[in-house]
Amino acid sequence: MALEPETLQTWNDALVALQVLQVAPQEVGGICLHAPHGPVRERWLAELGGLGLPLVKVPGSVDSERLLGGIDLSLTLQTGRLHWQAGLLQQADRGLVCLPMAERFAPALVAPLVQVMETRQVQAAQALPAAARFGVVALDESLPDEPGVHASLRERLGIWLDLHALAPSDLEDLQRHASTGVQPGADTAPQAAALESADREAARARLAQMQSSDAQLHALCSAALALGITSLRVPSLALQVAGAHAALMDRTALEEEDLGFAARCVLAPRATQWPADSPDAPAEQDSGDDSPAPPQSEEAPPPFEDCPPEADSPASEPSVQELQELLVAAALASLPAHMLDALMTRQAAACGKTAGRSGQTRAGQLRGRPLPPRPGRPGGQARLHVLATLRAAAPRQRLRHRADPRQRVAIRAEDFHVHRYQQRASTCVILALDASGSAALQRLAEAKGAVELLLQQSYARRDSVCIVAFRGAQAQLLLPMTRSLVRARRAMIGLPGGGGTPLAMALQLAQEQAALMQRQGITPLLVVLSDGRANVSLQGIGGRAQAQADALTCARAWRLGGHRALWIDTSAQPDPQAQALAASMAASYLPMPQVQAQRVAHAVQGLRAAPA
Repeated sequence: MALEPETLQTWNDALVALQVLQVAPQEVGGICLHAPHGPVRERWLAELGGLGLPLVKVPGSVDSERLLGGIDLSLTLQTGRLHWQAGLLQQADRGLVCLPMAERFAPALVAPLVQVMETRQVQAAQALPAAARFGVVALDESLPDEPGVHASLRERLGIWLDLHALAPSDLEDLQRHASTGVQPGADTAPQAAALESADREAARARLAQMQSSDAQLHALCSAALALGITSLRVPSLALQVAGAHAALMDRTALEEEDLGFAARCVLAPRATQWPADSPDAPAEQDSGDDSPAPPQSEEAPPPFEDCPPEADSPASEPSVQELQELLVAAALASLPAHMLDALMTRQAAACGKTAGRSGQTRAGQLRGRPLPPRPGRPGGQARLHVLATLRAAAPRQRLRHRADPRQRVAIRAEDFHVHRYQQRASTCVILALDASGSAALQRLAEAKGAVELLLQQSYARRDSVCIVAFRGAQAQLLLPMTRSLVRARRAMIGLPGGGGTPLAMALQLAQEQAALMQRQGITPLLVVLSDGRANVSLQGIGGRAQAQADALTCARAWRLGGHRALWIDTSAQPDPQAQALAASMAASYLPMPQVQAQRVAHAVQGLRAAPA
């Protein structure tokens, strides 16, 4: 069975990315691979292991001493003299560092790793700086509702790959295609990733002589700006990736093919917005197809004002605007499914310090995920960390033995270190469902399906769902916080529709439930499905003006609480009132005229992973 062109292109880019990493590991920073554990990822990792470069694996449980180097505690205690050992980063000099389950790395480990990547040298305690030049391969196994790799590390990894589209059944076809061999970037068959030593050195020599035009530089920056990428580091990384790709193709000057590869692997995965001049984006989401189509080339955003005019460019070279259109089109064509909803709600860049799938983090001393030990007094709930205490005492043994030679190991109170742990609170999604007459007929059926999907997803995460329904002259707690799918179905079956829209009452009730959850250590998330046309005030009296004012007041109160929210506008067209309410409560806004259970569930997953 023949492979789909998109599947073949994805795998081809993944192999070419490994070749780029061989040519310029430090310049491109590394690769962030988003793929589940399985045969496809193992095949890619096998190609990674066969590159011929030193490869050091750094587990998430490593401590700072092992990462950066420090005292060899065992040898120091045996000999009575201070001995130092090289860290994992120093051992990876001129090679690669592989981070399994990189999304689980604590900020305390990401910070020194990023610092070494920037300075290209490692500084251990009381030791001379040592060279540490390497590329990083971060394996991201996070689910759609999890935060993923830390933002500071992801930003420095030039190439982002996503292999979720490849199925294990495609491996045989990939193997058959790989036996034919083609050049990088072709649309037929991918080639092996490993390069011969002579080819690698020749490509590096060509990279040192790589030339790029001003139009190409302006096009990279303009394309990044059109896709909502604000970091100046990204266009620089894209230029390095394009240069390494050109060096692989035996060129010393950039061409459109090299820029297209950089657009697919560097710019597209980082997109945080749909290009500004694409009026068709809202219309496409109504069709039910979550895969966005690239905008027309004539509607691409304009280049920078200081770009040279097209008349000054050679006739054989494309202009800045043409290059920009090419890069934006290449990036949009490689966007995965559901990216349109993510870009419209501005949640595509959710990473770093987030609430994650299980709520906000909190420090503890008894249970949870282990954190690096800190100096402290043992006692009560604080437990002594023996190894960290010995490491702190080892450098001072010579001075202490002079005072009391009879002591083999002299430990003082200032050496004490204690255990630390990190716990995560559970999450509860508060679904405020508009059952009024203005939209009940077209919304309730799909909303019930969305609740069932949310409960199925929450059961695996041990999260909960709470439903607040509002219609007529009141808002009621239809379903208290629960994980029971049967209980939710029973509550939704008996929900009638019709009547007024007491939106302010619903927001006030959701605020009360959120405060109750917060006192219990649970992170509340609010999802409102409504057109925002309130017509019943907090006193239960009709009148649009007062009802809208009360709704705005309650929306601001939710914002002051610091909780996250998502407003799904069910109007036929994006409604200004709903947009104003979403802005007042600092909620992500997603227009969805035809409510779809799958899209609602996916949007809530993005809300869970959004920055706190």
